[in-house]
Parts: sequence; C-alpha cells; structure tokens
Amino acid sequence: MPRVVSLLPSTTEIACALGFGEALVGRSHECDFPAGVESLPVLTAAKLDAQASSRAIDERVKELVGRGLSVYEVDAERLRALAPDVVLTQTHCEVCAASRSDVEAALADWLGAKPSVVSLEPASLGDVWESFEQVARALGAPERGRALVAEATERISALGERAGAAAQAAGRPRVACIEWIDPLMAAGNWVPELVSIAGGEPVFGRPGEHSPWIDLEALARSDSDMAVVMPCGFDLARTRTEMAPLAAREDFQTLRCVRESRTYLTDGHQFFNRPGPRLVESLEILCELMHPQAFAAAHRGRAWEALPGD
Repeated sequence: MPRVVSLLPSTTEIACALGFGEALVGRSHECDFPAGVESLPVLTAAKLDAQASSRAIDERVKELVGRGLSVYEVDAERLRALAPDVVLTQTHCEVCAASRSDVEAALADWLGAKPSVVSLEPASLGDVWESFEQVARALGAPERGRALVAEATERISALGERAGAAAQAAGRPRVACIEWIDPLMAAGNWVPELVSIAGGEPVFGRPGEHSPWIDLEALARSDSDMAVVMPCGFDLARTRTEMAPLAAREDFQTLRCVRESRTYLTDGHQFFNRPGPRLVESLEILCELMHPQAFAAAHRGRAWEALPGD
C-alpha cells in the first residue's frame, strides 16, 4: 500500500472513502474528517490568525497574495521524514489550502526519488467526480474511483428527483448562497449546481466559475426568497458569531429573506466548501432548507440552523 500525505481536507476524505485511510501518513492542519485522521502528523500551517474576524482574515490574505506570497507553509523537513509515495494537494484556490507550488517548493532540495504529486483542480461537480477517479488512479485502484463516483451520482440523482417533484408542487425558490461574510462573497463553483439540483434558482455565482464578490446592495436587489450562509473554513458556531454584526444592521434586516425568516446559517467548513464525498450531504442540507414540506430536517442543529431571531 502506498504511503500517502494529504494536504487538503477534501483529498483526505476522498482517500478514506476510497479505502486508503490506513495509507495516510500525514495531513494538513485542517484535515479533521473522518474521525481518527487528527492523530496523523500535521504538515501545514497558515500564515494568518484563523480566529481573527472575517474582515481581518480577508485583509491578511489579500496582503500575502498581493506580495506574491503563499498563505500556507509546508513543513519540508517533516514531509521528507515521512517519505510519502504520493502527495495529494490542489491548484484550485491559492487561499484555501497548500498548493502544488507550495509542495514543489518543499520538495525542491530533495535528493533521489521524489513522491508523486497529485494536484486537483475541481471547479464543478463533474470535476469533483473526476477528482475521485484521479486520486484512485494515483493510488493504483481505478476501479474504486469509478465505484465512488457511481455511488455519489446515484445519490445525487435520487435527491434531485425528490427535490424536483417538491419544486414542481411548491415552486423553485431563488437562493442567495454566501461564502464569505465581511466583505460579502457569493458562492460559485459547484454550489450553484447543487442549488439547481435541489430545486432552486441560484441568484449569484455561475457553475464552474470562482465565487464572485458582492455587496449588501446587490443582495437586496436580488430579492432572494432565501439566503444560505456557508463561509469557507467556518463551522456553525463560528458562522453564527461572524454573522452577528451583519445581522444587526438595519439595512440587512430589511432584506425579504430576513423579514420572511428564510435565512440560514450552515457549517461551510465541513460541507459546502469541501469538494469531496460529503457534497452529497451538502445537497441534502439544501433540500431540507428549500423544501421542508418534503424533506425531514435531519441535519438541523448539526450542520445548519435558522438565523438567530428567525
């Protein structure tokens, strides 16, 4: 079995879903699922205070990127000591996790054989499914990748059929998905696809494209039926805390989705922001929010809640 280092939460989940959990010998500082991976050696660190406010984090990221610096550090010495055969990373987003260039810099002065670097770049659901197969091929088990894709797409299809029937009966809500709070950013990439499959109409973001910046005025003009807040890297409790200042604003309280108590907070860190197997559960969450008459609130309290006061 190959020795595998995963520097991205989603690739850790993919490797485990493919049956290679025991092959993992190192992880990123954010890899925390499935249970047990926390015991693996940590190989990355962020060059920012993850407990800072949304605004402070955004300013720090923009400062680093503007100076041509990476947002993350890779522990080259520990990586070498672990002697992996395969390193899983990404090139999709320079602010989400260690990138291929970060890994290559850490490997630059290695002597002898270097590990194979598998760099994923999913921008759409189709890309996510392809990434399952890409990892499976790199680990020598292409059939497992095909099986995982088949399982995920079958579940997605079944949920889509139920949601479509619910939308036909009750209408398709117009949904604003928010990926960052201060400043406001809408969700792009695979999220608009999930909204559509769940029987809704995404008002921001385009499938397969990076998440766009917006402002409160644009959110007001959208006149969305509902808003789903899913900040990248924030769990449900952190999302609740970060939303408090925005939710207290008078102009935010005038939004129709707020007045009609259809604004929801979610655990974006564990679900919507990770292009891995649990995007299926992310779709389940959207179905629960959009069609409560047809879907039981199975994820409420754990993965989502109504905006406090709603």
